[in-house]
Parts: sequence; C-alpha cells; structure tokens
Amino acid sequence: MLLALLVSGLVVALVVIGLFVFGLRRRLIQRSGGTFDCSMRWGVPEETDTSGKGWVYGVARYSGDRIEWFRVFSYSPRPRRLLERSSIEVVARRAPEGEEELALLSDAVVLGCVHQGTRLELAMSEDALTGFLAWLEAAPPGQRVNVA
Repeated sequence: MLLALLVSGLVVALVVIGLFVFGLRRRLIQRSGGTFDCSMRWGVPEETDTSGKGWVYGVARYSGDRIEWFRVFSYSPRPRRLLERSSIEVVARRAPEGEEELALLSDAVVLGCVHQGTRLELAMSEDALTGFLAWLEAAPPGQRVNVA
C-alpha cells in the first residue's frame, strides 16, 4: 500500500514537472519577443494535400534575417528548423481545406513556400501572416525577395 502511494506520487510529480518544463521552455522562447504561433508541414508534394497529415504545431521567432521554428511539444531548447529570409519564396496562399481545418488553429491561413528547393507550408493567423510578409519584404537592399 505504501509502495503504491509512493509510486503514484512519483508519477504525479513527474507529470507536473514535465508540464512545468514545457511552459518554462515556451516562456524562454518568447522572452526575446517577435514570436508567433505557426504550424509547419515540411516536404509537401506538388499537388495540394488537404488530408491534414504532416502538420506540426510550433512557435516561430524572428531572429535577424532568419526565422527560428520550434516544435511546441518538445523539450529541445534549439529550433527544429531555420528559415533564411533570402531563401524563402512564397508561392501560394489559401484557406485550410478538408481535414486541415481540424489539424490547424481555427483562424489559420496556409502559406505555400519554397525554402532552398524544399516545398513547405506554414499555417498562421492573419495577423501573423501580415507580420511575416512585411518581414519578408523588409529585406535589405540587394536581397532577392519573392512574395506572392
């Protein structure tokens, strides 16, 4: 009986610590500012796939001439993807369709991009999209920027 209570208490403590670390990590990412919620789908095929599969919920942070993208459900302090401003090409913009509406946040807009030859899709709110496109267009003189 005592052993069962001890094990139960330990499990509850580990769950609480794990949730605390998730929250602390998110606060540390947001501490420097310039963050927005951004789901990502990497390596998208040429045809439009609205199955809702492959989307990963994350947080993106502006950092100079690149965007650092972090998975939300991860303990890693380092970004999962780095997107260089000079290498991002916006090719399409659309609303979520089909099962994507369930996989993404309710107000999301899907932005089709190419980054260093790899097709990807970013899903973000209208406000975040406005900021993202403004950031892309604000590239220093001489940088090639293509915003559809």
